[in-house]
Amino acid sequence: MKYVLRLLPIAYMAAIWIMSSLPSNHFVELPDSEIDRFIKESLHLIEFAILYVLLVLAFLTRERTFSAGLNVLCAVIAGLYGLTDEIHQSFYAYRSASWFDLVKDVTGILVCFYFIRGALFKGRFERLGKMLGKVRKF
Repeated sequence: MKYVLRLLPIAYMAAIWIMSSLPSNHFVELPDSEIDRFIKESLHLIEFAILYVLLVLAFLTRERTFSAGLNVLCAVIAGLYGLTDEIHQSFYAYRSASWFDLVKDVTGILVCFYFIRGALFKGRFERLGKMLGKVRKF
């Protein structure tokens, strides 16, 4: 299981890269264009937050202690990959890249960072802390 958790961030990053190379309506396009756009724009809030969480889980499986600095590093890696994704999208005429999208990416990361930091290092969010503690035992 720990090897699966270690490979998940890499697989997820590859999936992001591939999907960023395709038109936004390649997989799904809702009949109402306003709702379709709203949902797809909202996904920026969670797409890179998921990457951050996967990175945390991968590093939690290591035998070394998961430190606050390593937690920050996971958030920075996820944010930099969000920036890379925006740059990547700018090369495709059918995709858009914007600073606002990057702000949404980072906002999602920071929300998850708040909860994970609180659970692992501040003694808050006890249930989340217990769940993350179980990952360490893999």
